[in-house]
Amino acid sequence: MGRWPLVGRGPELAAFAAALADRGCRGFVVGGPAGVGKSRLAEECLERAAAAGLRVGRATASAAAGAVPLGAIAHLLPAGVDLSDPVAGFAAVARAPATGPGPRRWVLLVDDMHLLDAASAVLLRQLMDTGVLVLVGTVRSGEPYGKAVAALRGGDAVRRVDLDVLSAGQVEELLQAVLGGPLARRGLHELSAAAGGNVLYLRELVLGALNRGDLAEDGEMWHLREGRLPGTARLAEVIGGRLAAADAAGRPVLELLALCEPLALADAEALAPPGVLAALERAGLIRAVQDRRRTSVSLAHPLYGEVLRAALPVLRRRVLLVEQAARVEARGARRRGDLLRIAGWRLTATGTADPALLVQAAALARHVHDYPRIVAFLEALPEAHRTTATALMLGNAFFEMGRWKQAEEVLARAQADAVGEEERIAVVLVRTAALLWSNAPASVALAVSGAALEEIHGPAGRRKLRINEGFMRVVAGLPAQGLALLEDLEADVGDAPDVNVWIRGAWMKPFALALVGRTGAATVWAHRSDAGHRRVDEHALVSHPAVQRIPLVLTLSESGRPAQALAEGERGYAELVAADSVVRVWMAVFLGRAQWLAGHPVTARRWWAEAAALARTIDHAMALRPALGGLAACAAVLGDLEAAEATLAEHRALAWTPPGLLSAGEELLGEAWLLAARGRLARARAVLASGAGAARATGHLTGEMLLLTDVARLGGARETAGRLAELADRCEGELAPARAQLSAALGAQDPGRLLRAADACQAAGADLLAAEAASAAAAAWRRAHHSRRASAAAHRAAVALARCEGARTPLLAGAPATAALTAREREITLLAAAGNASKDIAQALALSVRTVDNHLHHAYTKLGVTTRRELAQTLAAGTAGAGPERARRPS
Repeated sequence: MGRWPLVGRGPELAAFAAALADRGCRGFVVGGPAGVGKSRLAEECLERAAAAGLRVGRATASAAAGAVPLGAIAHLLPAGVDLSDPVAGFAAVARAPATGPGPRRWVLLVDDMHLLDAASAVLLRQLMDTGVLVLVGTVRSGEPYGKAVAALRGGDAVRRVDLDVLSAGQVEELLQAVLGGPLARRGLHELSAAAGGNVLYLRELVLGALNRGDLAEDGEMWHLREGRLPGTARLAEVIGGRLAAADAAGRPVLELLALCEPLALADAEALAPPGVLAALERAGLIRAVQDRRRTSVSLAHPLYGEVLRAALPVLRRRVLLVEQAARVEARGARRRGDLLRIAGWRLTATGTADPALLVQAAALARHVHDYPRIVAFLEALPEAHRTTATALMLGNAFFEMGRWKQAEEVLARAQADAVGEEERIAVVLVRTAALLWSNAPASVALAVSGAALEEIHGPAGRRKLRINEGFMRVVAGLPAQGLALLEDLEADVGDAPDVNVWIRGAWMKPFALALVGRTGAATVWAHRSDAGHRRVDEHALVSHPAVQRIPLVLTLSESGRPAQALAEGERGYAELVAADSVVRVWMAVFLGRAQWLAGHPVTARRWWAEAAALARTIDHAMALRPALGGLAACAAVLGDLEAAEATLAEHRALAWTPPGLLSAGEELLGEAWLLAARGRLARARAVLASGAGAARATGHLTGEMLLLTDVARLGGARETAGRLAELADRCEGELAPARAQLSAALGAQDPGRLLRAADACQAAGADLLAAEAASAAAAAWRRAHHSRRASAAAHRAAVALARCEGARTPLLAGAPATAALTAREREITLLAAAGNASKDIAQALALSVRTVDNHLHHAYTKLGVTTRRELAQTLAAGTAGAGPERARRPS
C-alpha cells in the first residue's frame, strides 16, 4: 500500500512553514502518543524543506543507539572529525555545511528524539544555537528523557506542535484517499472505533482486512465483512510491545479488563495494589474515569483487548470470568447493567447461566438494543423456561437483525401459544412488521392482523390493531389509507395506552403526511415521534429511537430544506450504525433521495449504494428496488452509462416484490435517466409519465411531483405544467411551488420567468434545478440576441452547477451550442450525437426518416457542422465551461 497520504494536519504544516520562514527559529518538535502520525508529519516537513532548497538529513534515535555516544547521528558527521576534543570537533562539524556544496542551512529530522544519547543532544543543540541547523524532531508523549534532550525541546527558538488522534471525519477522508473510493459507514465506524484514531493501528487493520479479503469493493463502494477486523503480525507485535511495559503484577488486571471492561476501581484493586494501577496508567495502558463518586477503569485502547484475549488460555479465561461474576454478585449487582454483564460472563465461561438471570439479562439487552446478546441469552434458555414473552423478545431481535425467516418461525409459534388479548396483540404487532419487511406480499401481514382483529372484542384492543393496520398500509405504499387509520393517534406518548402501538403509529404518520404533501404537519409529527420514542425507549419493544429521524429526512427535503434534512439524517444514521440496526437501510434510501432532490448525484449515489449493499445482505427487496433505481439515475446523469445499465439489469432481475414506502414509480428514475443520457428523451418522458401515474394512483403526491418535474426537464413542460400547478396548491413547503414554477417557465420559454424559477429552486435547495433553469434562460436570451443577458444567466447557471458534482442533463448539455435550435431540432441532435441512426430516431419519435433528416440538416446549418462526429464534438464543447468535469465512478 506504500506511504499513506497526510490528512488532517494542515494547521501543523502551516506552523512548520512559518517556523522555516523565521530565521530565528532553531527547531520544530512534533509530539504526541505512539501511532498518531508524528513521523509521517515530520517526513512531510523534511520534504517541504528540501523543496525549498535547503539541505536535509535524517536520523532515528533508538534505545540501542542511545547506549553509544553519538550513535544516532554518527552517519551524519564529516569523515575524519575527532570528537575527543569537543571544542575542535564541534567547530569542524559546524563548518562542514558551509564548505560542502549546496546551502549552508541544514534541516535535520530526528525521529524518537527522546531516545537520543546526551552527546548527540549536546552537539545538536550547539549546532542549532549557531543557526547552522534547524532540528525537526518527534517525541512520544509521556516518555522520560534527560536534561540534554530537554534542552533540544526548550527555549523560545523551538516551536512545538502536539498531534492528537484523527477524528472520525479525518479517518473517513484518509480511508477514501487510500482506497480510492468511499467506505460504507458501518465499516468506517468499526475501523474508526477499533483504531481509536491511531493512524498506525488503522493502517494495519486495513492491510489485514485487504489481505484476507474482508475489505472488498462492490463496484460502487468498499465494504468490511461483518464481524471481521483482522490485523497484521506487525500490529500484534506493536501492541504486544506496548503491553510488555506492564510488569507481572499488573498483567492480571489487563487480562480481566480485556474480558470485562470497564471495571469498578475496587474490582481492579482486588487484583493489584494502587501503585501497580498507577504505573499502568502512567504507561498509557489503562485509563481511569471518575463519574461523581464512582471510578471505573478500562484499557487505554480497544485493540489492547483484542491482543490480550487472543493470548488468554481457555481455562484462564473461564477462571477470570467466573471470579468477576462472583465479585459483582457479592456486592449485590446494584449497578445498572450488572445483571446483563453477569449473564454474559457466565454464559461465555460455562455455556449456561441461571434461567431467571438469562431472562433478566435479555430484557436489559433489549433496552439497549443489543440484539445479538438477546439472541444469545434466549437461545441458551432451557425449553421449560421459555414463554410467550421470551419468544416475543427473541422474534423481535431476529427481526431487528434482518433474520426474517427465524423471526417468522418464532413469532408464528408465539402467536399460537399466546394467552389473552394483550399477549396476542403484542405478538401481532411484531409479527406483522417482520412479515412486511420479509418480501412477503402486504396481504399476508394484513391477513394476520385481520385474523387477530376477529379474535379481539375489546374496543381498546381493536383500536390498537387499527393503528397497527395504519402502520402497515403506509409501509405497503398506501399513505392516504394509512393516514386515515392514524388520524386520531394521541399527540403525546404519555397519553397512549400502549407505547409500542403509539411508537409504530407515530413513526409512520409523518411518512404518510409527507408523501401526501402535508409537510408542515409531517415535520411537527416527526419531531414529536422522535422525542416521544426517546422518552419511553426503555419500555418499548421497537427499533432504536433514531429511526424516527427517517421520516424527518423525507419531510424536510420535500419542504425545501435539504441542508436540515441531511444534518438530521447524518446524525440519525450514525446512531443506527453504532447500534448496528438494519433499519438504517431506509435512512440511507431517504438520504440518497434527499441528495438527488438537492442535485448532488455523487453523494446521492454513495447513499443509495450503501442502501443497496445492506438491502442485499438482509434480502430486503422493498428497499433494494428504489436504491437500485436511484443508483442507476445517478450513474446516468454522471455519464457512467455502463454502470447505469448494469444496475438496471440487477433491478430488472429482482423478483416481484410489493412496493414500499415510496411510490413504485420512483423506481423508474434510473431507466428514464439512462434513456435521457442516450438522447431518447421521448421514451424517457413516457417512462416517467407512467411512473407519475402509478404515484398518483397510490396517493404519493410528492412522488408524482418529482416524476412530473423530470418530465418537464426532459422536454414535456407544456404537458405537465397544469398538473404540477394543481399539486403545488395541495403540497406544502417551498419545493412544490418551485417545481411548478420551473415547469411553467420551461413551457413558456420565457427567460425572465426561467430566472425567477431559478431563484425559487435555489431557495428550496434544488441546485440542479436552479442550474437548469438559468441555463434555459441563457439559451432563450441567446435566441432573442440579448448576448449580455445570456452571459449573465449562463454565469448564474455555472455557479449553481458547480455545486452539482458533475451532473450533466439535457437542459445543460450543449446549451450554448444549441441555443439557436428549435425544441424538436435539439431533441433530434441529442439523439444523433448519442450515435443513433436516423431510422432509429424516427422510430423513437414517431416521425418519418425524411423529417428527421430535414431537422438534422437545419441543425447542421445552424451549428456549422457537416457530420455527426462534428455534431457530437460541438455539443461536448458547448458544455466544457459550464461546470466541473463529470465525476468518475468510484474505483
